[in-house]
Amino acid sequence: MEKLQLPTLEDVARQANVSTATVSRCLSRPDTVRSSTRERVMEVVSELGYTPNFGAQAMAARRTNTIGAVIPTMDNAIFAKGLQAFQEEISKQGANLLVASSSYKKGMEEKQIRSLIARGVDGLLLIGDDRDKEIYEYLEKRHIPYVLAWNYRDKAPHTYVGFNNFQASYDMAKLVIDYGHRRVAMIAGVTEGNDRAFDRLAGVRQALSDSNIPQESFLVVESEYSFDAAGNAFEKIANNEHRPTAIICGNDVLAVGAIIRAKSLGINIPEEISITGFDDIELSTVVEPGLTTVHVPHRRMGTSAANALFAALKEQKTRSRKFETQIIQRQSLTAPRK
Repeated sequence: MEKLQLPTLEDVARQANVSTATVSRCLSRPDTVRSSTRERVMEVVSELGYTPNFGAQAMAARRTNTIGAVIPTMDNAIFAKGLQAFQEEISKQGANLLVASSSYKKGMEEKQIRSLIARGVDGLLLIGDDRDKEIYEYLEKRHIPYVLAWNYRDKAPHTYVGFNNFQASYDMAKLVIDYGHRRVAMIAGVTEGNDRAFDRLAGVRQALSDSNIPQESFLVVESEYSFDAAGNAFEKIANNEHRPTAIICGNDVLAVGAIIRAKSLGINIPEEISITGFDDIELSTVVEPGLTTVHVPHRRMGTSAANALFAALKEQKTRSRKFETQIIQRQSLTAPRK
């Protein structure tokens, strides 16, 4: 059987009566080509059925136009909006996205980072900063730029695009205290290997301390990010001899899991126990009662992370960017009953 001859870049250039360089620009940087020329070239591309050989382009440019992202989980929507905005922005730059999930395990994340680099990614989006220094050294030696999202630290040796988890959680705890709650508990994410969960717990502890609420009365249960696990944590807290009047949750998944379990136990939220969340994902608006939570600007963070990463790829100076969060008050938080 005779092998089908695929159209080449030269075929397109010859039929469109332009140079091969012009064809390349039409495909990779169309905004740099006059519209009439671009339309003529793209008509020929369509007519011939030409497909660029990105592998050959990558070898020539020593770039793959592929960006990697390692996120902790794909099981819930915590990272969805930010990652979607990130993908949309890198697509505008002509790049593709490879996504891996670490399941909140540092060892798994390390394997995913190495695997993505082996596949030739030009840069990486990573979540938070709690990883061994050897990983950062590995990235530096291979000249792989990276951006750390969903957290922010002053005067740190990394490029951050995120927010201060400690301060955001501190502000939520202060609001709970201002409502009159003195018996407070927290369903926190697992803090080991998770700098965001660790900082959020630390923020609540500091707010309690600043309000002269004894740490001995502060009950903390760490939980995996699932409805069932959060429900079990809620039940453990609710069955405590000194039941708290408010539970601060490390994210919205934990908060909704707690509300679901409370309903199954016949415990009224917020009349008997107030519950707050963190992230302001869509779950917080559809659960009943509506969830008081910390709004995180996921999409703006994702777009900014993409821009910071491309600046690094162009060897431009990159700066960390800090986003502010805000508390969205809904019905799940009220004053404790007298």
